[in-house]
Amino acid sequence: MDSPTKIEPGSTKRFQAKRDAILAAAAAAINEQSAKGMTFADVARRVGLNTTSVTYYFKRKEDLAAAAFEQTLAWLDEILDRALAESTPEARVARFLAINMERLEKISRGEEQAVAILSDLRAMEEPIKGKLLTGWRNVFRKTRSLWGNDGNRAQTDLRGARAHVLLENSFWLNAWMSRYELDEYPRVEARLMDVFRHGIAAPGQRWQPRLFELVHEEPEPGREAFLLAATRLINELGYRGASVQRIASELNVTKGSFYHHLDAKDDLVTACYKRSFDILVEAQRLAERAQGSYWDRLESTIATLLDYQFSERGPLLRTTALSGLPVNVRAIMLDRSNRIARRFAGMLSDGIAEGSIRPIDPLVASQALMALQNAAFDMRKWAGTMPRERAVAYYASTLAFGLFDDRVLHR
Repeated sequence: MDSPTKIEPGSTKRFQAKRDAILAAAAAAINEQSAKGMTFADVARRVGLNTTSVTYYFKRKEDLAAAAFEQTLAWLDEILDRALAESTPEARVARFLAINMERLEKISRGEEQAVAILSDLRAMEEPIKGKLLTGWRNVFRKTRSLWGNDGNRAQTDLRGARAHVLLENSFWLNAWMSRYELDEYPRVEARLMDVFRHGIAAPGQRWQPRLFELVHEEPEPGREAFLLAATRLINELGYRGASVQRIASELNVTKGSFYHHLDAKDDLVTACYKRSFDILVEAQRLAERAQGSYWDRLESTIATLLDYQFSERGPLLRTTALSGLPVNVRAIMLDRSNRIARRFAGMLSDGIAEGSIRPIDPLVASQALMALQNAAFDMRKWAGTMPRERAVAYYASTLAFGLFDDRVLHR
């Protein structure tokens, strides 16, 4: 398949400008409705064209979605090249964050258009899906190279965790930066980079968590397995990609069994989110009742949730899978996510007062923690290549001690 982002020979500036406008409209539609939910009619309406005019540039909806995703991957590739021009890992990460924040500010000012988020990428059909996933793997490897390409297997594993947490935090910025005034963006950037640079734990703190015993039971027999299967599929394929038929097939049951548990698909997604958020809150409550410093409680919360994500009991539903949900349902889910983040912020504030946690911005750090646990699902295969305790320690160290501290390698 020829790349849908190629410009045919003889294309004019007008052709390119119109094509760029269509891609920007497609990205906006994908971010609101998912790639599956995007329609030619909606994209045409956003650009002021008719549907036939859009098909002149992209023959199929799948080609348009692929082009929007390729544009995102190309943008990530380009800013990583700019970051890699810096001389040290710390300077490269700072540059990467600065470019992301600068773009967010321009989007908020209406000076630039947002690119398509990549949460629906795996829901694409072959052969487009394979090509896009290759592009994503290249972006991941380039992000990992911000810390260098030499070293042993353990160093590569740790750099992989760092790359994933950095990327996910850059994607998660879209969910919470709207709470800040534009003139606060530089301060937020500095506070987030401070967490990336030095971590959350106060000097002298060590990584020695104890796992809390999470007990989450659904009152209805069989419902837990049903929600778990649905959560896995939604994480993989997005809200619209995970059809009722696919969920039923995953469990080897009929569609009728689905409607025995839930009245509609939106009810399913709401139930999956409630299950995941309830587990998060349970871990927080267990931490609040536990003994030890606030750092002890926080590291145990993080470790418990990561262990859950990497185990067969997981995953939790990714908040980035919200794309395509009805607006009112999405708003409810984001509100619950923000309440959980504020609870983390409270724990961080108490730890700062106590001295076991560094004097950081607790609201900014709490959102970084949400991105950390939210994205861990994607690292299950990575975690499966090593003892789970080591995987949890490597992944958690990215925010516990920062993106440049190697003490976890010498435990």
